[in-house]
Amino acid sequence: MSGHRPVALVTGAGSGIGKACALRFAGAGVRTAITDISPDALNAVAELITAAGGDVLSFAGDVADEASLAHVAQHVLAAWGCIDMLVANAGVQIAGTLLEATEDDWERILSVNLKGVAYSCKAVIPAMVQQGAGAIVIISSVNALVGSANMAIYDMSKAAVLALTRTLATEYGTRGVRVNAVCPGNTLTDFHINKMAQKGISAQQIRDMTKGYALLGRIAEPVEIANAVYFLASDEASFITGHTLVVDGGFSVTGRASQT
Repeated sequence: MSGHRPVALVTGAGSGIGKACALRFAGAGVRTAITDISPDALNAVAELITAAGGDVLSFAGDVADEASLAHVAQHVLAAWGCIDMLVANAGVQIAGTLLEATEDDWERILSVNLKGVAYSCKAVIPAMVQQGAGAIVIISSVNALVGSANMAIYDMSKAAVLALTRTLATEYGTRGVRVNAVCPGNTLTDFHINKMAQKGISAQQIRDMTKGYALLGRIAEPVEIANAVYFLASDEASFITGHTLVVDGGFSVTGRASQT
């Protein structure tokens, strides 16, 4: 990826970890293509990148639509000539036990969290293979590694993409394509902020309420996850592939809060 300004594609870039990744990559001089199901959220992120002097292409669409992702990849390649990095971040969260999960819940979770990730990878891998280099980072969850109640099908979908990570790394490593995953722990995203705002609870109050989480005693800010994602996608991680990087403040070590 040296010798030219690299190009990254970030899915689910309209908010949360995806937004943080888009801003992190663009801030490092990476030409950044962003997708999200929400046109308004997408436009807001694109405006932030443009205002900071970055290069951005934005595409509203659903990662569950394979044709939409293929269209995005084609346009990015036509505009910038390459796709060096993919952050397969887009996901949905549906809570509930296995017994409570409906067929619609299954369809939505698997369409976005598993198929959407697979389609994202499928859209960019041919170009990466052709150029002989590329880096894919798949966003999973610490829930893929530790047990948690009332998140049955979400947790299964996040575990499934870790298997996909290993398989793609195995299939395409000798062709220059690295594939890794990040498992974030509890992170203060727009989803949580907006949900709690309806109850009159501010972002700072959420931070206060979650003091004691994991071994570091707090939840993550989105940029902290984005920094780990950027590392794995960059040449700094040039000899790392097939790896799952857990960014959870140590939660998965004990599954407990910090000791006070």
